[in-house]
Order: sequence, then structure tokens, then C-alpha cells
Amino acid sequence: MTVAVATTGLAACGSSSSASGGRVTLNWYINPDGGGTNPTGGGQAQLAAECSTSNYKINVSVLPNSASDQQTQLLRRLAVGDSTVDLMSVDPAYISQFAAAGYFAPVPANMVSTFTAGRVQSSIDASTYDGKLIGVPFWANTQVLWYRKSVVAKAGLDMSKPVTWDQIIAAAQKTKTDIGVQAALYEGYSVWINALVAGAGGQIVENPSASAGDIKMGLNSAAGREAAAIIKKVATTGVGGPAMGSSEESQALTLFSTAGSSGFMVNWPYVWAALAPGAGNPVTWRNSDLGFARYPETVAGKPSAPPVGGIELAVSKYSKHTALAYQAAACITSVQHQEQYMIGTGNPASSKAVYTMPAILKAFPNGLAALISSSLDAGVPRPLSPYWGDISTGLQEKFSPPNAVNQNTAASAQSFILKVLAGKALE
Repeated sequence: MTVAVATTGLAACGSSSSASGGRVTLNWYINPDGGGTNPTGGGQAQLAAECSTSNYKINVSVLPNSASDQQTQLLRRLAVGDSTVDLMSVDPAYISQFAAAGYFAPVPANMVSTFTAGRVQSSIDASTYDGKLIGVPFWANTQVLWYRKSVVAKAGLDMSKPVTWDQIIAAAQKTKTDIGVQAALYEGYSVWINALVAGAGGQIVENPSASAGDIKMGLNSAAGREAAAIIKKVATTGVGGPAMGSSEESQALTLFSTAGSSGFMVNWPYVWAALAPGAGNPVTWRNSDLGFARYPETVAGKPSAPPVGGIELAVSKYSKHTALAYQAAACITSVQHQEQYMIGTGNPASSKAVYTMPAILKAFPNGLAALISSSLDAGVPRPLSPYWGDISTGLQEKFSPPNAVNQNTAASAQSFILKVLAGKALE
């Protein structure tokens, strides 16, 4: 693994889980969301407050912004057996890695159905390792294609039908607008690459459960070359914006929301809430000009593979209160709280029932809730491999900078990643 493991000091950091007057404190390490640490902000801090009981209080600690940095911080704590970690919000790309290392407490057998009934399959898959549920599906993310209706009208593009990357690149060129993408050296770039490869019918990893030495990759393929061709075209035509190689989700959103230069963007559903009118938001056109559609096709006529993301909850095996932590997880991921969380932060629920609730249909109107739900059903996750961290880093390195990507990039990346996994190269 590429992540350096600290061996001292971490057990003393942060507050510890301890009983005080009979009431236990559970520490939940959360990823940043729209609610922040405000217990009434609509995010995970509010869920923590509402799910605290007379038996336990849930405290939250916020992890770094990027998924890679979240992985690093959690790994460092778990590697030294830090008992102050009770609950964790974990990116699905890293669940297998943590589970393979034995860092998660087993899900109680009598709670498995509670955590899987009626949930989105991709969230269940992401919470499963070696045939066993090892995490709790919390929220289930997917990307959609956001666009300005006025730009689409000017380009003459019919958004009632599936569109391809080539079509939106041509539309952006015609209207002299940008396409917001994520191509910085971070996990979001791997999300894009994986979606493009999967959209062409390929797989970056063909046997994700294999050991490092036995992994078979499908990147050096027609699908890998299709993905590389699209990235190169977005970069070299200039429609990816002036700083495409350093663009993450937030930068792409900023670019997209800039009047006069925005046309299209691939991004997560939080965009709808982020562009809501009012509260000092300078964007005034969300309700009149913002459109959304299924993720673009890599190959015309072949169904696209919307990226799948989200967050799974996990309980540390080093926690002194694993049973209480799982009780807390059940409360946090209840249908009621998933509905509340989706409205409060814009992050989609993992429970299918949420998408037909009246409050959700009102908050995500005009078919947006249905689009998110159907995109989750059609979505393709990143390979659920314990070695995804290394594979992802290799992808980012070899596909950067985007304007240097060519038809040899997929083969070069595959060769490099296999050498890394075999211990014959360093990232």
C-alpha cells in the first residue's frame, strides 16, 4: 500500500470513548458535508445529535475534504488500534481495503437485514467483503449531467434522448462554453476514468477480489482507449476550462456556475442544493435554466455507466462499544433519517423508498429524484479491490496531465499499475 502508517502518538489524539455518569461517548469520524458540525445544520452532526440516547452520546470529528486524505487519516488511527474511533464514514472505494486489513467489527447477524432491506444494490455491494456485510449502507451517490438549458437550445442538442461525450464536446465548442469535469490528481479523476471505461463496456480490474499478484486488468483494451480519447478531446479542444488538470468537484461547480462560460458539467446531486437561490447565493438561474440528464455515453448507443459513490458506515473493531455503535448506525441510516439527510445536504439516500416520498419529490423536482434513483440502478462502482488505493493513484499519475493523454496512455497505465502491485515500481 502507498499510505504511510504512523506507529506512535495517534492513540493520544482526540477525545476517547469513555463512560461518564453511565452515559457512553461514541466518536463518529464523518466526511465533510453541507451541514458541517452544526447539530441543527441538516448534516451528519444533526443525525448524531438526534440519534444520541440516554445510553450514549455521539460526538462527531470531521475528516479532511478529499477521499484520499480521509482514507489516510483513518488508516493511521486504525493501524495503531486507536480505541477512540467508534463509527466511521468511509468512501466505498476503500471499504475493501479496510476490511481486508481486519479493521471493522463484524456486523451483528441479527442486524444484516436491517441494513440491507430496500437498499440500493451498489451500496450493499460496497458494504460487502468476502461475501459478508462488513459495513452499513448510508448514502448512495451517483453523477448526472448538469447543463444550462439556454446553452443546449443554442447548440440544438436534444436532451430528451441519451447524449454522448462527443455530442456535448461539439455543443460546447459551438456555443463557446465549458464542460466541468474532475481531472486533478485525486480520487475524483479515477471516478471519471472508471465511468468512461465502464461506459465502453470495459473494466479497469477484471477480478477485484484477487490478491495483488493475481489481479487482471482490462485497461489496455478498446474501452481503455475510448476513455483516453475522450479525456484527450475534452482537454485539447479547450472545453474543459482553463485549469482542467487541477479541477475537482468544487472547482467544476464554480466554473459551471459562472455566467457566460458555463454549459455542461458532470457532478454529484449535491449541485442542486448548492445552487439553490437565496442565502447569499449569487446564482439566480437554477430554477429557470438548470437542466439535468443521465450521464453521457462513452460510445453512441451503448448505455452509459454513471459513477457510483456515497458513504458507508463502519464500526471499528478497536471500539470499546461496538454493539452501541451498531445501534447508532441503525438510527443514523433509518429511512426517516436518510430522507432528512438527503433534503438537508443534497446527498442521495441508499434506501429506495426515500425516492418516492413527497418531501423528496418536492426537494428534487421535475424528475430529478427519479433520475438519481435510475442512475444509481445503472451505475457502476469503482473496482471493489483491497488494492484500489494503489490502482487509483497509478491511474491519476499516468492520465495526467489530461492534454498529454493519448492512445498509449491506457496501456502505459496498466503496465505501471501491475508493476506497482508486484512491488517492482513505486508511485
